[in-house]
Amino acid sequence: MTEMVYGSNPVRVTEPVLPRWWRTMDKWTLTSVFVLFGIGLLLGLAASVPLAQRNGLDPYYYVQRQAFFGGIALVVMLAISMMSPDMVRRLGVMGFALSLMALMLLPLFGTDFGKGAVRWFSLGFASFQPSEFLKPGFVIVTAWLIASAQDLNGPPGRTVSFAMMLLVVGFLAMQPDFGQSALIIFAWGVIYFIGGAPMTLIVVIGGIVAGAGLVFYEASEHFARRIDGFLSPDVDPRTQLGYAANAIQEGGFFGVGVGEGQVKWSLPDAHTDFIIAVAAEEDGLILVLVILALYGVIVVRSLARLVQERDPFARLAGAGLACIFGVQAMINMGVAVRLLPAKGMTLPFVSYGGSSVIAAGITMGMLLALTRARPRGQMGDVFKRGR
Repeated sequence: MTEMVYGSNPVRVTEPVLPRWWRTMDKWTLTSVFVLFGIGLLLGLAASVPLAQRNGLDPYYYVQRQAFFGGIALVVMLAISMMSPDMVRRLGVMGFALSLMALMLLPLFGTDFGKGAVRWFSLGFASFQPSEFLKPGFVIVTAWLIASAQDLNGPPGRTVSFAMMLLVVGFLAMQPDFGQSALIIFAWGVIYFIGGAPMTLIVVIGGIVAGAGLVFYEASEHFARRIDGFLSPDVDPRTQLGYAANAIQEGGFFGVGVGEGQVKWSLPDAHTDFIIAVAAEEDGLILVLVILALYGVIVVRSLARLVQERDPFARLAGAGLACIFGVQAMINMGVAVRLLPAKGMTLPFVSYGGSSVIAAGITMGMLLALTRARPRGQMGDVFKRGR
């Protein structure tokens, strides 16, 4: 009788999780990540063999480790990409808190592995670099604070995020790690600018950063040596920058051939910081342009989807993650061609490194989750409702 008067209750048909995830996912970005990782493994087959031989290991020891850690990174990326923005925010806050505590403990328990900067925890079977995991968490927390500051009677998110940025940069400078410090400052600036910061404030902060750079140049021999090497008109051919520059010139348009390159036998960091030099020498400008295009697809596609996003947190966090991902790649390749001073920064998903590739997987998982198509999640819906 009740059903005759009021009608039967509608049955809600819920779409299974995986089909809904696939339907709402940015497939171009996802495909680009997998292609980048595949290119990294192929380059690792050439770049890491000399290092393995020098260390008395199996020729493909580093490639196997990269495949193992990369597999973990891709699984983590896919798992995070299925999360809602609220879950991404919770994960980012927890990850940032743990990474910041690890960063603070580096001066006591960290090691430099003979590179002059205490950036890692040695676990025996592997190493752990907290700053790699700190970046995505920092972006999420900053975006959350600045988005909350836009609410009526919201917290002073801009001030808190600025103090947090100074704290993180301070601990990174103690290592010293000025490359990651620059990325953190850049990420904060991007989110703050998109969140409505006045241009004059951005200019003032840029001036403060430049002044801090001059102070570090005078106070840090490590920092000054890298800046002097970058500004010098002559490149010592026996340095890593010299080897990389020569390899890029030798590669030309088509490269010298797969496995025929020589720079990997001279560069100690050929499989990490300077892997783009191996790509340029053996496969030429063509492969370098392909790698550039893949990074461009990821960044441009992500930002294009975020333009339509009306959730302030998702828009700010996604833009910060996309920009920090793209700028890290730009810095790595810029160092190899001597457009930027040496930073000791990996090429995401291509360079060897457990911490690097897993952190990149976390970053891309968060970005994919925030750029997924959601019902009533776009700016256009606001205007449609007003008609």
